[in-house]
Amino acid sequence: MVDSSDNWILRVSNLEAKFLVDEGAVHAVNGVSLEVPAGESIGIVGESGCGKTATAYSILQLLPSTGKITNGKIEYRAKDGTVLDLTAMKTEGRQIRSIRGGDISMIFQEPMTSLSPVHTVCNQICEAIRLHQPLTEKQARNRAIELLAMVAIPDAKRRVDEYPFQFSGGMRQRAMIAMALACNPRVLIADEPTTALDVTTQAQVLKLMNRIQDEFDLSLMLITHDLGVIAQMVSFVYVMYLGKIVESGTVYDIFDNPKHPYTRDLIKSVPKLRGLRGERVAAIKGSVPSAYRLPTGCSFHTRCRDYLGDVCRLNTPIPEKVGEHHSVSCFLHSPVKETGNA
Repeated sequence: MVDSSDNWILRVSNLEAKFLVDEGAVHAVNGVSLEVPAGESIGIVGESGCGKTATAYSILQLLPSTGKITNGKIEYRAKDGTVLDLTAMKTEGRQIRSIRGGDISMIFQEPMTSLSPVHTVCNQICEAIRLHQPLTEKQARNRAIELLAMVAIPDAKRRVDEYPFQFSGGMRQRAMIAMALACNPRVLIADEPTTALDVTTQAQVLKLMNRIQDEFDLSLMLITHDLGVIAQMVSFVYVMYLGKIVESGTVYDIFDNPKHPYTRDLIKSVPKLRGLRGERVAAIKGSVPSAYRLPTGCSFHTRCRDYLGDVCRLNTPIPEKVGEHHSVSCFLHSPVKETGNA
C-alpha cells in the first residue's frame, strides 16, 4: 500500500467483499488497501477475475443484491475536508446517491451494455445532470451538447439526440466519459475504458482522458489488464491477484524493478514489438484458482515459478517495504519466513 499521507481523497482499508450464490460464497475482494491521492492517478492491474471491478463497485456501493461488503472501510474526503465512511452508508440512501455520480463517477467497462438502447444519449446524460444539479431541461440539454463537444464528438448538437447503437464503439466510449464528467466529479473510476476498441481509437480515448484529468484536476483510478495503458496513464500502480494487492509501487518501481513473481510474469506475458524469430510469448502457468475455494497460504503459490514449499503453502505473506514507495507481499522478500497464518 502507498505510504499514508494527508493528500488522499479516497482511501480503502482492508476491504473484503463476497457474492453469495447457489454454488457457495465467491470471495471476490480479500483485504484490499489502497489510496487515491488528490489530483493524481493510480492504476489497478491484474488478470480477469482478480477482483478489480468488484473493488470499484464496492467503492460506489454498486454491488448486486448477491454481493456484500463483509469487512473494511472506504473513506472519502469531501470538499470541506470532512472524511466520510462510504461503507457505513445505505446502498440506496440519499447520501451515497449524492456522492455517486456527483463526487465520484465511473466509466463502465462496456458502453453498449451500460447505456440504455431505448433512450437517446441526451436523455441519459441529462438524467445524470438533473439528478445532481438544479438545472432546467433546456439547460441540461445545452450542458449535454457542451460535454459531447468537449469529448470530441463531431456535430454534437445533432448527435446528442441519437441512440447509442447509432454511435461507433469509440463514440459510445466518449459518450460514457461525457456522462461521467456531467457533474464535475472529483474522482473518476475508469473500468477498462479501452476494451474492444482498435488501437487508434484506444490512443484517442487515452489522450482524451489525460487532457480531461488535467483540465478538471481529477483524481483517477484506472482499472485494466493492459500494462501498456498503465505505463502511459498512471503514476502509482497496484498489482492485484485473487482479490488481494500483491505488489504496489510507482510505475517505475513496477516496470523497472518488479519484485513479486506474479508481477514479473505479467510483464513477461506482454508481446514484444521486436523479438527473435520463432520466439513465443511467455504465459503464466495454470489459471486463476476458483474464488469459491481460495488456496491456503499465498494466493499465488499454485502458479508460482519461485514456490518455496510449505512456507508459501501454509502461510500468508504480509506487505513488506522494498523501497521508499514500493511494497510486496511475497516470502522471497520477507525477513520472516513464517507468519503463523496457517
